[in-house]
Amino acid sequence: MSDRMFIGQLTTGRTGPLQSPNRKSVGNVELAKAGASFREVLSNQELKFSHHAEMRLQQRGIKLNSDQLGRIESAIDQAAAKGAKDSLVLFKGIAMIVNVPNRTVVTAMDGASMNEHVFTQIDSAVVVN
Repeated sequence: MSDRMFIGQLTTGRTGPLQSPNRKSVGNVELAKAGASFREVLSNQELKFSHHAEMRLQQRGIKLNSDQLGRIESAIDQAAAKGAKDSLVLFKGIAMIVNVPNRTVVTAMDGASMNEHVFTQIDSAVVVN
């Protein structure tokens, strides 16, 4: 045995990531079959509310109808298109912190609760008309 092998120098002769030749990305296959674009799939995901956000909405008497939720979802789609991760969404006197990739409202507050409040750990803000 004249060939020496050193740890860290093992290669397969390929430069790309190792992957089984029969392995396929399920998500991409499903998208290709359905003919849906990434943007369409993203916009079809519905908005979720964390337990904390649901409690805050209830405590503060905030109710959102389906039209309002649709406008908020559209704002989240815009934030996602810009690469936002955690966004402050301002809508008719309501402030919501939204985890954009998960499409989840983390917390919500009304106008009275927003006074002298500092929003941290956000990377974007969306104002919804």
